[in-house]
Amino acid sequence: MSELRALTGARGLAAWAVVFYHIRGALAWAPPAAIAVLTKGYLAVDFFFLLSGFVIWLSWHVRLREAGVAAFLHKRVARIWPLHLVMLAAAVLLALLLAATGRPDPAFPLAELPLHLLLLQNWGFTTALRWNDPAWSISCELAAYLLFPLLIAAVDWRRLPTMALVATAAAILLLLHAIMAGQPGLGAAIPRFGLARCLTEFATGTIIAALYLRRPPLWPCLAVGVACLLARALGAAETVTIPATFAALLLALALTSDRPGNPLATRAIHYLGEISYATYLSHFLLWKVFKLAAVRDATAVPPLLITAYLLLVLAASVALYHLVERPAQRWVNAWRWPRRTAARA
Repeated sequence: MSELRALTGARGLAAWAVVFYHIRGALAWAPPAAIAVLTKGYLAVDFFFLLSGFVIWLSWHVRLREAGVAAFLHKRVARIWPLHLVMLAAAVLLALLLAATGRPDPAFPLAELPLHLLLLQNWGFTTALRWNDPAWSISCELAAYLLFPLLIAAVDWRRLPTMALVATAAAILLLLHAIMAGQPGLGAAIPRFGLARCLTEFATGTIIAALYLRRPPLWPCLAVGVACLLARALGAAETVTIPATFAALLLALALTSDRPGNPLATRAIHYLGEISYATYLSHFLLWKVFKLAAVRDATAVPPLLITAYLLLVLAASVALYHLVERPAQRWVNAWRWPRRTAARA
């Protein structure tokens, strides 16, 4: 599958939405309207889950039967685990430093470290986000990867009529809404609901990919998105309106990705998408260290220091992408698994 550059660019912007979400409490000088927008930055993770399902299905719905499940999981582990391991090691070093200086941090519980090492921390084994908080979603992504071969074996979305696909996607998102009934929003109780949030949205993303291959007209996507946003403005629950909005947006972005002049496909925005995984995994620990080293009042960090932190995140993202993420991915991918023969396939 050739890359849809606008989707990569959108992933980069979504990663930075999460960055600003985590530092919003330090922006007491910002206008209330801006803070209100930043407070919803956690919703970018829902877009990530949908996008992940979309990309994985497009890339593997045929290739999985040829390459085998082991090869699929091998490549997914190569993609997510090495950088996670590096950032977890950085968290361990930080925890040891704080403990050695008499400032132990309860965010670094040693007993939970094995779960984080194996990316199992958000499978219902813990009650709070710990160590490197954003990695909870990577833990859930691993569960989605493990279940993806079962989805491919159970159903071929290409064989279902379009309306059946739409109805199935709607049913899956309504299931998420039912699971989270009574919760104030999608970001509530992540250790309890994060896995369901990921699996349902990832599955919906695979259906959106199948719809994309049929090249539907753009206007229904826009109509659904606008209708869901209006419903949200009128008080409908975030747990049903926002995933549906993002699903419609994802399909619209995919359909328009190759259009000339698409701002999400420009070189700079596309590069932010390429390094977005490093941005996502590094920014939280960098913010913790930055506050310890340079911040006196964590509720009103001066704009100049905020700018310095953002530049630090960007520089760290570039370095981690080129020096850790990509080399480690190539190294792990170089490990060879026995390929299935055509007869066995």
